[in-house]
Amino acid sequence: RTAIEKIIKGHECEWGIAYVALTPGMGLRLIAQIPDDLKRQMPPQQAIVAAQERLHTTHLSDLPSYDRACNDLARCSYAVPNHYVFYRNDDILFAPLQPWPEQEENTQTSNVQTCTKNTPTNEQIPTFKGIPYGNIVATWLEETGGTPQPGERNTRLYQLACHLRGICDDNDTLIESLIPPCGLSREEIHAIVRSAMKFDTHGITALMRTVLDKLTCKENDRPLTLPPMPQQLPSLVELLCSRTPDIYKPAVAFAIFPPLATHMWKTRFTYLDNVEHECTMMNVLMAGTSAGKSCVVAPIDHILQDIRERDDFNLKRDADCKRDCAARGANSDKDKRPEGLVIQEVDPDITNAAFVMRLKDADEHFLYARMNEIEQFDALRGNGSSKQQFQIMCLAFDPNNRYGQTRVGAGSVSEKVCVRFNWNASTTIGRGINYFRGVLLNGPVNRIAFSTIPEQPIGAPMPVYGTYDNNFKTLLDRYLVNLKTRTGNLTCNQTTQLAQSLVEHAREVAILSDDRVYELFSFRACVIAWLKACCLYVANGCAWESSIDDFARWSFDYDMALKMAFFGYETATLLNVKSNKYKANNLLSELNNTFSTDDAQRVRHAHSLSPKGLYSMIRNWLQRGYIERVEKGVYRKM
Repeated sequence: RTAIEKIIKGHECEWGIAYVALTPGMGLRLIAQIPDDLKRQMPPQQAIVAAQERLHTTHLSDLPSYDRACNDLARCSYAVPNHYVFYRNDDILFAPLQPWPEQEENTQTSNVQTCTKNTPTNEQIPTFKGIPYGNIVATWLEETGGTPQPGERNTRLYQLACHLRGICDDNDTLIESLIPPCGLSREEIHAIVRSAMKFDTHGITALMRTVLDKLTCKENDRPLTLPPMPQQLPSLVELLCSRTPDIYKPAVAFAIFPPLATHMWKTRFTYLDNVEHECTMMNVLMAGTSAGKSCVVAPIDHILQDIRERDDFNLKRDADCKRDCAARGANSDKDKRPEGLVIQEVDPDITNAAFVMRLKDADEHFLYARMNEIEQFDALRGNGSSKQQFQIMCLAFDPNNRYGQTRVGAGSVSEKVCVRFNWNASTTIGRGINYFRGVLLNGPVNRIAFSTIPEQPIGAPMPVYGTYDNNFKTLLDRYLVNLKTRTGNLTCNQTTQLAQSLVEHAREVAILSDDRVYELFSFRACVIAWLKACCLYVANGCAWESSIDDFARWSFDYDMALKMAFFGYETATLLNVKSNKYKANNLLSELNNTFSTDDAQRVRHAHSLSPKGLYSMIRNWLQRGYIERVEKGVYRKM
């Protein structure tokens, strides 16, 4: 009692307290006025819960948590002895009831009725990962049949409340504020939400993910601006894009590197961390249906022509060996597999055992596959629910990896190999996002270079391709010979300087945007861009072109823009951090030359970034010399 009186005494009028007493169960019964701002913003049940939360958070946080189930006066309807009463103000307690004021409503641009969006702490939370809640509700209703009509309202709104739980932290007050009335009373909406809170849910539902994906694509149409290709391209890239319409050139410029790198054998380069890398390249082209994803096929086919000719010869040798073994019978002596059975291009639906055997036969050459759909990779996923195909993606990028299988049978494949596997795949944007959704923190996305084809306006003219003549083949062969014959650990001062510059550029963008997801994606994106420069350097006969530098920088920025657009907000959700609406924004550039911490906080809020990261961001900017302190809480750009 002494502790309670010490906390409350002197604040009774300030806090609007009408009555304080012990309950029969030795809890604290506290009756207080509901602040006018809450009355204007929400219905009675929500206002009661919000007032409790505010009072407890602001003034009574030293006391145990309040009764969250108390949303009306029913729990105060019994009397206690006088000596249980600590404080009583009859003027407030028995004041005449006043009509509930009209509520302030936030208009949403949707086909559903407007609703308020106040949390129990009266803090506005209008978005989920940068997407307005009102847009989410409107899209959910569109996906499930439109605005609920009489006869289906209770069921549909109950389902909506269940699906909102995963993106509202199970906050029933927030959920209730988002549910459109659709002609139902506030009491009915409250009952629907309370019932939905009992539903056993596990995170974000599949339907809600579909809604978020749809809205993410709409958001991407606005902030996603891909950097234009450099006007001056490296000579090999220029050649391979020369027969391609302009709209497809970025996709082709990305797609050519896996087959080009497949020509390299025992060629290594040392990165900034002193780790040796071979030229591993993986590319996924994600674009709309009928966007022209086949534009990469002809350049890839011409690059692989010499490899396919040798593969055809060795495939015949392999088939002859298998026929001979089958003819001898199970108990006869069998010849060993032929030597030099290098077969580099493999079918996308290859089994795991055949994949391991092909790697063993390849004698440290790269294997290669081109997949029309990314799901073809599932042939390597292993048994049951294994995600072995994603492990192979990661291992292929990591130097000196070890992979294989051990089997008991005498005729079974039991080998340990180093995965050297370059590949191209195509998919639509939605399917690509879904394919990688479960492994965003496991590494495959970081190791893959992504490309796209912009959507064309309705009625756009048909793109026209050029002809791949003998002159094209003659010029290309010169580069391929260099890739096949230059071996060993090759060094190039220009590629090293490029790697240093890329890392510094990525670090600067991450700091200026205060974006953890961008930083995560950038580490291996720098390595990928550097390896492309190394590949072009070798193809040139170990001669440097200044255009290689510009191309590698463009390739990095393009790859990062797509990774942030396709996977940014999902990765931020898994990491429990905020990301800058699917791309990294330079927050410092949005501030005046002289700004305050309040100004910086407003910019962070505009990009849905947590207030907690403000001072860490300011510290980083100071340490990097981007700003200087003018006075306490005021800074100036350098």
